[in-house]
Amino acid sequence: MAATPSTMLPLGTALPPFTLPDAVTGKPVASSGLTGPKGVLVMFICNHCPYVIHIRQQLVALAHRAVDSGLSVVAINANSTRTHPQDGPEHMKSLAQKEGWRFPFLFDETQDVARAFQAVCTPDLFLFDARRSLAYRGQFDDSRPSNGVPVTGKDLGAALDQVLAGKAPAPEQRASIGCNIKWHPG
Repeated sequence: MAATPSTMLPLGTALPPFTLPDAVTGKPVASSGLTGPKGVLVMFICNHCPYVIHIRQQLVALAHRAVDSGLSVVAINANSTRTHPQDGPEHMKSLAQKEGWRFPFLFDETQDVARAFQAVCTPDLFLFDARRSLAYRGQFDDSRPSNGVPVTGKDLGAALDQVLAGKAPAPEQRASIGCNIKWHPG
């Protein structure tokens, strides 16, 4: 299991524009339509990655708390279905429905949106404030699939609390670690 660190997009970066299909509803979701007054949480994840599976229950719970607190939340899967068909839209839909997700699970088939965010791993997490300015990018917490550290979501949770309070999270942020995004071959 190769660990890839996130690139740490510069803080203050504006929310990149995008329109992607929701794997659950089939309807397009545009960044311009994410109207949560407190901000936007964008999570690059996928179905099969052990790093995502390890934190998924707590990540979804935190995402639901964010939704309930006035943030727009989207999950995006940018993995190539040519090499990883198990991450395709039908499997995304099944997972989101089975777990009762209350946020869209978007499919980035062209991988252009992942490139715009400089996302390189799953999970790769981006929290934008009410002005749609990047306030946090980095790890969910210190837990990894085999390190024995409990999954708490403390890093993203603390940043979320700051954004909800209208404050900037601490600028010292640790890169997320996960599976590399599965780019299209050739």
